[in-house]
Order: sequence, then C-alpha cells, then structure tokens
Amino acid sequence: MQAQKKALVLCSGGVDSTTLLAQAVQEFGAANVFALSISYGQRHVKEVEAARAVAERYGVQQRFLDLGAIFADSSCSLLAHADQVVPHATYADQQAAGAGEPVSTYVPFRNGLFLSAAASVALSLECSVIYYGAHADDWAGAAYPDCSPTFVEAMARAVAEGTGGELRLEAPFVNASKADIVRAGLELDVPYELTWSCYEGGSEPCGACATCLDRAAAFAANGVPDPALSA
Repeated sequence: MQAQKKALVLCSGGVDSTTLLAQAVQEFGAANVFALSISYGQRHVKEVEAARAVAERYGVQQRFLDLGAIFADSSCSLLAHADQVVPHATYADQQAAGAGEPVSTYVPFRNGLFLSAAASVALSLECSVIYYGAHADDWAGAAYPDCSPTFVEAMARAVAEGTGGELRLEAPFVNASKADIVRAGLELDVPYELTWSCYEGGSEPCGACATCLDRAAAFAANGVPDPALSA
C-alpha cells in the first residue's frame, strides 16, 4: 500500500502562505499537512501569532524554528535590533529611490535559509513537497531577489538534488500578483481576518508600509474589504 503523501507549507501568517496552506489542505487533507513558521529576529511577534491562529483554524500540525541569531549582523529594517525605520512607501517607489537595489526590508538571503531549513524538516516529517509563497509583487524590480522565478528554480533544483529526489519545492504563486492570490483565497473561504502582513508591530496594521499598501490594493482589486481591518 502506497504511503499517504504529505506537504510542508512555509507559513508566515500572511496572505500568501495562508492561501497556500488552504490549497494544501484541500489537496492533501489536514492530517497530511504541516505548517512551518520561522522567527528571524523580526520587530514583532504578530506574524508568528497569526501563523499559529491560521494553523489552528485548519487543524494542521505546526513546527517552529528560531533562526534569529543568523541575522545578528544585519542592518535590515525589519529586524528588532536595527536602527533603520521601515519605509512608508510602495515597493516601486522604494526601488525608484534606490536605483533598483533590494529594498531595506530585504533580509539577507532569508528565503534561501528558510527553504534549506524547511527541506530538512520536511524530510524528517516524510513530506514529499514544500510549498513556498513567493509572488510577483515581491520580486518585481528585484525588490526581493530571493522571491524571483530564477531563485525558485535554482532552489528547486538544489532541494531535488540534495534530497536524492525525495523532496520537491513548489512556488505556485511565483508569477501571480497578490490580487490573484486573494482571488484564489476568496474562492476557498480563506480566513484572512486571522492573517497579519504589516511590517510594524502595532495593535493595528499601519496601512503605510509597502506590504500594507500591496495588501490593500489586492483586496480592493477584488472588490472586497480586507477582513483583517473590518474584523
């Protein structure tokens, strides 16, 4: 009898990974899906709390890792120890001001690290696939180079090669916009009211950082209010 296939989803507690989790549960069943949430020294715990709430809602097992020490020397504005402030501007505006360089909220090779760690965890849990929520809004203009299709393809090859073909990496949204992702999630009745995207850690989303602006535009494009704001 063939063993039941299992999936591991990198879950940040945001829109993209929560939508991926919903799709994985639909395909594999909750009993065969694991959520992996990673702390990296970020400014707040809101996203980890959101990831926990989402995993509980879907009834999937969750694993946690703390990789914050790796970024101790980074000045990235997302990190708690950094002096830089989180820019209140769209990714496109930040890119224009920075001559096309990665934005200040780019954590050095964070997603490469996360995916490598996820591969080890996934193998230990006997999963056959890792799902990663990179999407086109993040890699446009090389704002986050570790979200691009080229990066995903390279990491997919590394995961397949490094696991002897036992594990594959999939990023089904890599060429989709956040509006596309929200559209897919609305069809699955994803509990977006539980998610958190804001780079700031206040009691409410700031509404001005790049990810807040991107999220607001995605829900507006679908003609619905953001449930996290109207809850």
